[in-house]
Parts: sequence; C-alpha cells; structure tokens
Amino acid sequence: MSRIGKLPIEIPAGTTVTVEGQTIKAKGPKGELSLTIAEVITPKLEGNELTVTPRDDMMKAANDRIEAEKARGKRPPTLAQALDPVARTQWGTARSRAANMIEGVSKGYEKTLELVGVGYRAQMQGKDVKLALGFSHDVVYAAPEGITLASSKPTEVVISGADKQVVGQVASEIRKYRSPEPYKGKGIRYAGEYVRRKEGKKK
Repeated sequence: MSRIGKLPIEIPAGTTVTVEGQTIKAKGPKGELSLTIAEVITPKLEGNELTVTPRDDMMKAANDRIEAEKARGKRPPTLAQALDPVARTQWGTARSRAANMIEGVSKGYEKTLELVGVGYRAQMQGKDVKLALGFSHDVVYAAPEGITLASSKPTEVVISGADKQVVGQVASEIRKYRSPEPYKGKGIRYAGEYVRRKEGKKK
C-alpha cells in the first residue's frame, strides 16, 4: 500500500472541493484550480476529506493475487507488490498533486529570488517585473495568469500564486536569465540557496 496515497486529504475551512469523474476541482481564498488524475485512480469525497485509491477492479485483482499466493503456501506479496505497477506509481502521485492543489487555493505558494551583483536591480512595471542584469537592455518578465510578482526591495523578487507547479516554473524562468556564477556568486538565486564557489586563477 502506498504510504502517501493512503493518507486522506483534509479540506480546510473556506475551501470547496468537488469531484466529477476523474476531475477534482478546488476553490478557495487564493483562487480556483482543477486536476484530472489518471484513469487507474478513483477520487472519493467523504465529508471534509478527500481520498484517492486505485480502481476497484485493480484492488480486487491485487487481493486475489495475495490470496492465491497464500493458498499455495507461499509468502504472500504486500498490496503494493501485488498491485498493477501503473496504479502503484500513480496512487501516491495523484494524492500529492491533489493535496498541493487544495493547499494552493487555501494558503497559496510563494518563492523568493535574490539578485546578487553590482547594479543588479528589480523594479515593478505594472504587474510585470523589470530586471537590470548587466545586459545592454533591461529584461521585462510578464506575469502569467494566476501569478503575482512583487519587489519590496531592489534586490528581491517574490513570486506567489495558487498553483505550486506554475510558481516554481516562473521562479526557474526568471533565475535562468542570470544563473549564479561560481566565482563571485553573481546572479539570481533562490532565497537561502547555497552557491558553490570556485577559486579563481592565481597570478
């Protein structure tokens, strides 16, 4: 049995979750998101808890295999071993993605980037952020739908939104404009990121 997949997801107050076939929809203070999970997994909503389990026929097949091994006098496999490999891998994944979605619409996600380097600056331009990164031109990054960019100080960019994957993707794209270099550590880095430094050439 999947140690992650079997855990129920508690729905916080102020968040509404609905299940329509393979699609889970969540609506909360931070926005509205939907997730379509694999056909081998069945989502169930009971009270204020959401659970995901492998399809009934796959669970039955796994239990039959366990009983068959017992009847032969052999050591029976665990449920995870007896379960179809596709269902086994998708079980924990579906649960994690659903939990991230529900947490996203209720609390939201945030990533902070730091600009390190002489003259490296961030400045808001409406909803977008303008970055001075030592190029011959400034870089303007347009905020995708559902993402909020903020810069409370010139050397910091804060990305926030309900979708964990999109928040991480935006942070990665901005960081890629000027990844930290290993000699002086200049560039855009995640807050708290350790940049491994190299020793420069000696004269």
